[in-house]
Amino acid sequence: MSRKGKVLVAMSGGIDSTVTALMLHNEGYEVVGITMKTWDYASAGSSKKETGCCNLDSFNDARAAAVEHGFPHFILDIREEFGDFVIENFVEEYLAGRTPNPCVMCNTHIKWRALLKRANAMNCDFIATGHYAKIRMHENGRYVISKGKDATKDQSYVLWGLDQELLSRTLLPLGTYHKTEIRQMAHDMGYPELAKKSESYEICFVPDNDYRGFLKRKVDGLEEQVAGGNFIDKAGKVLGKHRGYPFYTVGQRKGLEVAMGRPVFVTQIIPESNTVVLGDEVDLLENDMIVGKVNMIKYDLISPGMEAMTKIRYKDSGSLANLYPEGSSVRARFYENVKGIAPGQSAVFYEGDDVIAGGIIQRGSLI
Repeated sequence: MSRKGKVLVAMSGGIDSTVTALMLHNEGYEVVGITMKTWDYASAGSSKKETGCCNLDSFNDARAAAVEHGFPHFILDIREEFGDFVIENFVEEYLAGRTPNPCVMCNTHIKWRALLKRANAMNCDFIATGHYAKIRMHENGRYVISKGKDATKDQSYVLWGLDQELLSRTLLPLGTYHKTEIRQMAHDMGYPELAKKSESYEICFVPDNDYRGFLKRKVDGLEEQVAGGNFIDKAGKVLGKHRGYPFYTVGQRKGLEVAMGRPVFVTQIIPESNTVVLGDEVDLLENDMIVGKVNMIKYDLISPGMEAMTKIRYKDSGSLANLYPEGSSVRARFYENVKGIAPGQSAVFYEGDDVIAGGIIQRGSLI
């Protein structure tokens, strides 16, 4: 038994998770590798070859690294768990006129819980992943997620949903490194092909990035049910017909197929009447939003008026806001207008590099 403890490492077969496993192995942890199969494209009627974390080559790459370094490796089929929650949530959110973030839902409700369940069964002390973020215990006794050292790779935004139990058991070794350093490590460890491996930023179950096609395959007759709704302006004037409200997202400009003589954007989606509101870019600017399903990270609660750098999407650089608790939700009032607050997306509140809390955007001030 290792003095450092036993750790179950999620291994996708990619560079980040492979280096994570080998780094912990070299540091003296007793490593067990596990590769989770979350999805197969045949079940969605897609003809696209499996890519990313759910293809046979990735499974073999993960197993080969484990075998070469003498630690066990298992493949865990969680397609049923994944589909029941992540896929259903994805579809339901679009049908409700919102824009979901399935990676956050998967991390929060599926992957970490599946890892912890198997870690407990194997008597592992920790679980580990290849995410670029940090975890530490704050002086108040709570476990805190912080931004990774590499700002271009930081993944703290997608981890806001992890509760204190999960954080207390999680190791994130890559948080103190830049991606270039990890590529060099992979090369030095004897995996030059990993160092050159390209990265996928697609949703794993929408490999062609065509979420509209995915919705059509998952919901029988959807296209016929929602076709022919109205595009309207903010005054209610009908501007034309659209293909169905689930096929549009707040902030969208391209593919609207309505001639206005100027660029227009989706500013609101009203599923009850199958209506999509269009406006100018300035109409996307808001300074207020309500965030629900809040998970507290750094503190037990948010004090009224607390200042936080607030991100409303993964690639958002963040905007300063004051936070005000409203029941189980939080209202964020921005110092300056922000563009494209989309219900269904995640809002994450930061104090410096630390995540204060995160939640799901319920509505902006336009609604």
